[in-house]
Amino acid sequence: MAALFHGGRLAAARAEHPSAPEPWLDVSTGINPDGWRGVRAPTTALTVLPDPAETAALEAAAALAFGCEPDQVAAVPGAEAGLRLLPGLLDVARVAIAGPTYGSHADAWRQARVTTTEIERSTLFQQPTDALVVVNPNNPDGAMTPGVELVAAAGRRWLVIDESFVDTEPTMSAIPHLNERTVVLRSFGKFYCLPGLRLGFVVGSPELARRVRARTGDWPVSGDAIAMGCAAYADTAWALKTRASLVWDMERLDGLLTATSFTIVGGTPLFRLARYGDAKGRAWRLGEQGVLVRTFPHDPTLIRFGLPGRKNWRRLQAALEASR
Repeated sequence: MAALFHGGRLAAARAEHPSAPEPWLDVSTGINPDGWRGVRAPTTALTVLPDPAETAALEAAAALAFGCEPDQVAAVPGAEAGLRLLPGLLDVARVAIAGPTYGSHADAWRQARVTTTEIERSTLFQQPTDALVVVNPNNPDGAMTPGVELVAAAGRRWLVIDESFVDTEPTMSAIPHLNERTVVLRSFGKFYCLPGLRLGFVVGSPELARRVRARTGDWPVSGDAIAMGCAAYADTAWALKTRASLVWDMERLDGLLTATSFTIVGGTPLFRLARYGDAKGRAWRLGEQGVLVRTFPHDPTLIRFGLPGRKNWRRLQAALEASR
């Protein structure tokens, strides 16, 4: 089932395309390929359990970057872990999810036996339900609404906003506008290109953050996550420069895709959603060349591309041209 929810399935791709050249070029995810590079935790920090005060320092660094108070932020081992905690923390019987979107949200609520409905984003706030879930910017189409508008439209219902891709558009975040029934999920790995670090945050009321911490215990994240998260969030110059360079890369990728018979239909600076008549067939031909992309069961004409990274533009261009 996981393959339906996200990209990054290299082992399965290798099995399907045993003759594909190595190394594979994985553009199936929305992860910044040219990310932040900083000092990891010292070896001594990895031989002991992280001190809760160090986790608190990480949460304070994230809060400063997000524009909220430290007691509103709870560190978790990835936004995925955070979203799967929420059904056990929010007392709701019915949830409506704006879709199509990242499939783990619906899976998490259904696993918790909550009545779950996926509806079009335009009608989300018209639903008679206990909780609303929206990915903003959305994955995979990049649909985006100012966070302040989402919070206002939800009223007194629970509102879960997945902001895993908002680092490229920080002014769209709902975090400065939180109320007692708004929960925001943030991902560290996508923008900073450290997904294997497994670091994310649940942001909400101080009471909700306290309950998240109670569920995850004294050591929710690793020593490396603490060290690198604190340093990366403090590196505001890198973040500003990266936002600008990602826009340039996005425009370059759009040019490659449109020149090789794709139509751009959405996305963010970290990924592009394109349309092609036989997306599955095109994805297979790209796979034969060792290029992994993402297709979608709900629409056989959609295909998603992440950025290839500065060393792989020519390889991607050649594969796109050869796969027509």
